[in-house]
Amino acid sequence: MKRLLIIIFYFISVPSAFSQGVGLSFSYFIPRNGEFSTPISPFSIRGLGVDLNRFISLETGASLYRMAGLNVIDLPFESKKALTGPNFTIYIPAEIVFNLRGKGVELDIKAGGFFIYAFDQRLNDGNLDKALRQYKGWDIANSSYTFDNSPGLGLQGGVELTIDITSQFGISIETNYLMGQSKLPMTGSYSGGNIGRTIETVQENFKDAKVDFTGLEFSIGVIFQTGKQGKPGKRRR
Repeated sequence: MKRLLIIIFYFISVPSAFSQGVGLSFSYFIPRNGEFSTPISPFSIRGLGVDLNRFISLETGASLYRMAGLNVIDLPFESKKALTGPNFTIYIPAEIVFNLRGKGVELDIKAGGFFIYAFDQRLNDGNLDKALRQYKGWDIANSSYTFDNSPGLGLQGGVELTIDITSQFGISIETNYLMGQSKLPMTGSYSGGNIGRTIETVQENFKDAKVDFTGLEFSIGVIFQTGKQGKPGKRRR
């Protein structure tokens, strides 16, 4: 993992040989049954890539998110609130992009996959206890779980609209829908019961549990064209 971070920060810190446009963007993630999350600047760079021809290109990048909370799926019960977080999550997309370019306007249609890994992962014990109370029909519940954190993969698709305000300056608006998971097998027990009755302890492991990385990512950015006028190239932000 240390080698991966070194590679990512190398590409962030050096000029890109594939890019003629540089800029700054602000990306946000709205997870399903989770909490609104924000990126950690300046550890985000997107749009690194190469043009295969006039209409098709390949892009990658990396972003470090401060995830406020993500849900856990494949449990014997459901929760509408986040069961993990907060944590730091590295997000690396790999996409094929179809470019539709007009005078001063570009529409990119994107599809591909992504890699994720959460650092400093933790369970939201309060929300987990609430979900267990509903699951068992108890008045009170207290859980004690450990977990094995793992990297995850997913698929994504989206669109990006770029408008050139001048020959040297433009704005971009991008939206992506992400569908991904990372394994989070949980081992432990929970105790609880109804008021006035005997407290019960249940040993139950959730070996199929997964962090749900499904949701909507959107960003808005500014781009400064550094290449020659009239020859638009890859936009990096």
